[in-house]
Amino acid sequence: MNKTNVKKLIFEGEGVSVDFKKTITSCEKIARTMVSFANNKGGKLLIGVSDDGTIKGVKSEEEEKYMITKAAHLFSRPALEPTFEEVYFDDKLVLVVDTPASELKPHYALAEDGKWWAYVRVKDKSVLASKIVLEVLKRSSNDQGVLIEYSENESTLLGHLEKVGRITIKECSELLKVGRRRAQNVLVDLILSGLIKINTTEKEEYYTAC
Repeated sequence: MNKTNVKKLIFEGEGVSVDFKKTITSCEKIARTMVSFANNKGGKLLIGVSDDGTIKGVKSEEEEKYMITKAAHLFSRPALEPTFEEVYFDDKLVLVVDTPASELKPHYALAEDGKWWAYVRVKDKSVLASKIVLEVLKRSSNDQGVLIEYSENESTLLGHLEKVGRITIKECSELLKVGRRRAQNVLVDLILSGLIKINTTEKEEYYTAC
């Protein structure tokens, strides 16, 4: 990756596939970011760049690489294999860490509480994956086609979305008069069939027609 491309990424700012880190201070935090990239469409970490886009440079390149590799191998499950590139701006080094989209989704990161959690990328944040997102990640990575039993539930839900535009898991459960688990299965099937899509924000998750 050349200087021009890195400058462009910095100018565009942090987002779904780009994250800035002045330095790596925690394996847990960096694993969370890399896992969210792997569970999404991949992404790049720019180490040596502060949140406002100022190039500070990496003090100890070997130390940063060690922390990232440790986070990728020991704090991510399945383990990740990021690649490194070094880009110099005068005497300042920016370490570009690329985590591609994975075929082994979902990936989990080890948290400070000792538990493994899956994350996805929402704008410039790594957000805890919901049960529905997890189910979609699992089923979309096993290459089995989706065979939908197109029943009254699916018709009712799609008709509702046509009129109202959006629905949450709770509203879906109430609309179909079924338990949360059954509503989840209906939503997952329709998501995998490309008929509806997940919309995740930091505060809520809702579903809309494609």
